[in-house]
Amino acid sequence: MMLRAAVIQQSAWSDKQKSLAETERLLEELCTEHKPDLVLLQELHSTQYFCQIEDPELFDLAEPLDGPTAEKLASLARKHQIVLVGGIFEKRAAGVYHNTALIFDKDGSRAGYYRKMHIPDDPGFYEKFYFTPGDSENRDGTSGFSPVQTSIGKLGVLICWDQWYPEAARLMALAGAEILLYPTAIGWDITDESAEQGRQKTAWETIQRAHAVANHLPVLVANRVGHEDSPKPEDSGINFWGGSMIVGQQGELLAKASADMADFLVADIDMSKTEKLRRIWPYFRDRRVDAYQGLMKRALD
Repeated sequence: MMLRAAVIQQSAWSDKQKSLAETERLLEELCTEHKPDLVLLQELHSTQYFCQIEDPELFDLAEPLDGPTAEKLASLARKHQIVLVGGIFEKRAAGVYHNTALIFDKDGSRAGYYRKMHIPDDPGFYEKFYFTPGDSENRDGTSGFSPVQTSIGKLGVLICWDQWYPEAARLMALAGAEILLYPTAIGWDITDESAEQGRQKTAWETIQRAHAVANHLPVLVANRVGHEDSPKPEDSGINFWGGSMIVGQQGELLAKASADMADFLVADIDMSKTEKLRRIWPYFRDRRVDAYQGLMKRALD
């Protein structure tokens, strides 16, 4: 089966309507020209990356699963007859907020959602202040790392910091994911020297291409682009490095975006390659599930 997959890379602003209007503009152009089956948007695409500071007032940006951003995404999926993966700052309950990806099917119905499991807390990325990790087990007994069934297949959706964890990608693959998707918001501290910036971005690209290789699954990555100032005048802000990509099942780059421009990517993916590759490179057959108990420990000391 051939799947036409697409990724949108854009800037975003504190004004949700402005950010969503940019999403809609790029999506209209993309769908008119290329008619994709699947489109991935970046992490928290309807707002600026607000986690540069810890500010209780910013919780006002959060919405429920069926809030106005979700309604807008549902209407866009229905209009363009696409499976659309977007995201929100989710208010689940008073004091419980998540970084959540929403998956809409071609008829605009919500096929499912994924709540970010790994939450960073680094200078300029103070996400633990805002986001509760997703549940390790859902109410129906399924894992928090469960793919979402759609009309085009099972989508293994993970979010940004999750991309550094091979365990997350492997659990999605073991649960039947047919493609891995990483909506992302990552960039440089502009005070870092250029060589260090290059090492960081190369590592980021390499780890996600490695997920494709290790699991024989296509990988879609959507990052934001552009500079976003910090509300603290003494801080330098973040230069989001773009570089969104579509990767084939052997880690090959099928499409890659620039570092500094809003753009969309399109690639036709032969989904049958996963089965063919797993027959001749049978990583899953040869896993030593009897010998990995140490992975359940924080450290082996």
